[in-house]
Amino acid sequence: MSDATVAKLLLLALSFCWGLSWSAMRIALDEVSPWSMRLIGYSIGAATLLILLKAQGRSLYIPPGRDRWHVFVAALFIVVAFGIAGTFAQLMANTSRVIIVNYSMPVWSSLMAYFALGERIDRRAAIGLALCVGGLAVLVAPVAEQSMREPIGLLLALVCALGWGGGTVYMKWARIKGDLLVITFWQVMVGVVAFLVGYLTFEGIPHFAPLQWRTWGGLLFNGILGTGLAYFIWFNIIGRLSTVMASLGSLINPVVGVIGAVILLGDRPTGPDLIGFALIFAAAACVMLPRRDKPRAEAV
Repeated sequence: MSDATVAKLLLLALSFCWGLSWSAMRIALDEVSPWSMRLIGYSIGAATLLILLKAQGRSLYIPPGRDRWHVFVAALFIVVAFGIAGTFAQLMANTSRVIIVNYSMPVWSSLMAYFALGERIDRRAAIGLALCVGGLAVLVAPVAEQSMREPIGLLLALVCALGWGGGTVYMKWARIKGDLLVITFWQVMVGVVAFLVGYLTFEGIPHFAPLQWRTWGGLLFNGILGTGLAYFIWFNIIGRLSTVMASLGSLINPVVGVIGAVILLGDRPTGPDLIGFALIFAAAACVMLPRRDKPRAEAV
């Protein structure tokens, strides 16, 4: 089996790890608090990454100085802001809506890159931004008429997307040197410490109580598959596939996530939901899929 075929199969597996992790989180949140869920989930994820890194004999060392500082700052966006906003969003809004709003992150990344890095916004990116704004409006308008709880949840999902997008742009600006998987491990560790501080601040001294098997299933899935193994797979395939194929694979994640929420959580998307999903999905596709340059006509 060729490397490209293996990478495609791993990309499919990755879409299930990341896509279904949202439903796993929501299942766990039925019994544990958001701070507990993130602390346990990221601790399991960090342990999984550590085992995989050591199994490959990779060094965890990051040289002291600017790179360590940049790893810490990027973690505040990619792990801490993403984790807190995404978790609380699910307590207030429909999970399938949270998933699709979160996957608007490529659009916001391109907009941030314009201001922070001076990258050009081409026609496709502009169309993607317009589609994204339209999709958000379609999602929010119907539920805002019922109560403010759901719109606040979707706003938190948007913060989640902005956190991931901002962290991605920051890392691109900082040009952190080193093994990307090792950098990710330390960012997850920053998240573990931040969530521990949050837990102690808002919930006090940890107390242990028996959990249902489905809650443990959600925590273990999110930690082992949705965090540790997912990052390991991603960084092992991005060098084997073209940008187009990797981008196409990433677009499967929200599809798997929404279908998983329908099957596992009983979500029932409405007509406006489907329109909003389609608009935001199209917006992400506009930004993520590279343009194929037309071949130049040869001179006669």
